[in-house]
Amino acid sequence: MRLTILGGGGFRVPLVYGALLRDRAEGRVDRVTLYDVDAARLGAVARVLAEQADGVADAPEVTVTTDLDDALRGTDFVFSAIRVGGLEGRAADERVALAEGVLGQETVGAGGIAYGLRTVPVAVDIARRVAALAPDAWVINFTNPAGLVTEAMSRVLGDRVIGICDSPVGLGRRVARVLGVDPDRAWFDYVGLNHLGWLRGLWVGGRDHLPRLLADPELLGSFEEGKLFGPEWLRSVGAIPNEYLHYYYFNREAVRAYQGAERTRGAYLRDQQAGFYAELAGHGGTVGGDGSALGAWHRTLADREATYMAANRDAAGVGERDDEDLGSGGYEQVALALMRAVARNESATLILNVRNRTTLSVLDADAVIEVPCLVDANGAHPVSVDPLPYHAVGLVTSVKAVERAVLAATESGSREDAVRAFALHPLVDSVAVARRLLDAYTDVHPGLAYLRK
Repeated sequence: MRLTILGGGGFRVPLVYGALLRDRAEGRVDRVTLYDVDAARLGAVARVLAEQADGVADAPEVTVTTDLDDALRGTDFVFSAIRVGGLEGRAADERVALAEGVLGQETVGAGGIAYGLRTVPVAVDIARRVAALAPDAWVINFTNPAGLVTEAMSRVLGDRVIGICDSPVGLGRRVARVLGVDPDRAWFDYVGLNHLGWLRGLWVGGRDHLPRLLADPELLGSFEEGKLFGPEWLRSVGAIPNEYLHYYYFNREAVRAYQGAERTRGAYLRDQQAGFYAELAGHGGTVGGDGSALGAWHRTLADREATYMAANRDAAGVGERDDEDLGSGGYEQVALALMRAVARNESATLILNVRNRTTLSVLDADAVIEVPCLVDANGAHPVSVDPLPYHAVGLVTSVKAVERAVLAATESGSREDAVRAFALHPLVDSVAVARRLLDAYTDVHPGLAYLRK
C-alpha cells in the first residue's frame, strides 16, 4: 500500500513514519512518497527517516519528489500537511494582527483567516489533482486551518477527504488520566469545529465520569486545560473546552501576552526550525552537533512540545507545562488508525473533521465539523450528538460564517468577501480594522494579490 505525504519536508513527518514503522500488520504501508516544493527540506527529513528505519526489517521504502503529479499518481492514501508561505508567513500573520491589537494565531482570528485565504486555493488545486490522478485515494488532511481546508477540499473530493487534529484526543486523554480511567475504553462526547470544541462527557461502562471531575476543584485544576481556564470557569460552562478556546474566553489577556512576548510562536518556530534544517544541511545551527539527524530532530521536538501555547500559560499565570501534559494527542496515531480502518475495514471510533450531514441542526449538511465518527471501509460517519448549548451555538455559527466568507473570497477573488471574513470574526471587533488587516496582509503576502480587486 502506498502513502503520499504532501509537505514531506515538514518537521512532523518523522512522527508519521515512526508510527508506520511500528505497524506490523498485514496490508500495511510499504511505500512512502514525500512531496515538497523545498528540495533541501525534503533531503533533511529523508535523512531523519533513514536513521529511523535503520535496523528495522521491512521498513517502508521512502522516495522523494518535487513533482506533485508524480507524487499523487496511483497512490492509495494522501496525507496533506502543507504550509503555504512557510513559517515566515505564519510569523507575518501574527505581526500584522498584533499591530492592530487583535489575535494573530495561525488558526484562530485574523491570523487564521489570512492563512486560510492563501492556503485554500492551493488545497483546492491539490484536490483537483488527486481527483484526476488518484480518484480512488483517500485524503487525510492535516493542513491548518484544518476544518476550513477540509471543507474546501470536500467540495472537490466529497467524503473522500477527512480532516484530523490531535487536540481533541490529547484533551480526552488528559481528562481520562486525572479521572483514573482507561482512555482506550472511554467514549468522548466531544463536539464543535476544529479548534473550537467542547468535551461534554467521558463515558465508561455506561457512566459519565465528567461530573465527578467538575465537582472536584482540586482535580479540575490539576491538568493543562484546568490550569488554563481555571476550575471556576470550567464548572460554569459545564464542559472542558478545547485549549484553543482560551483565545476566545481570555482574548484580551492572550493578546497582551502575545504582544509582550519576545517572539511570537510563529517567529520562534521559524527560527528554531531554520536551525534544525541548517544543522542537517551541514551549515551549523543551534539544535545540537552530534551528527545524528534523528537526535537533532528529537531535541527540537522536545523543545517544541514544551513551549506549546506558552503565551497562553503566561496569560493564565500557570508557568511551564507539566511533564505529564507534554505528550500530544498523537496525530500520527489518529491518522494511522483512520487509514487502517478504511484500508482494512477495521471498525474504529475517532474524533475527526467531516461533513455535518444532520449531526448539528444549526449547520447545513456540507459544513465540516469535528465530532466522534465511526470509521470503516466506506469512510468516516459522524455519530449523533446532543444539541450544543446556546453559548456554543453562537461561537460555532459565527466562526462557520467566517469560514464560508473565506471560501467565497477564494472563489470570487472579491475584496468585499475577504473583508467580510475578517469583520465577522468574534475576535475582530471593527469593520475598519478588518479593512486595514486585509490591506496589510495583501502587502506582505504576494499570494493574496488576487484579493486586490
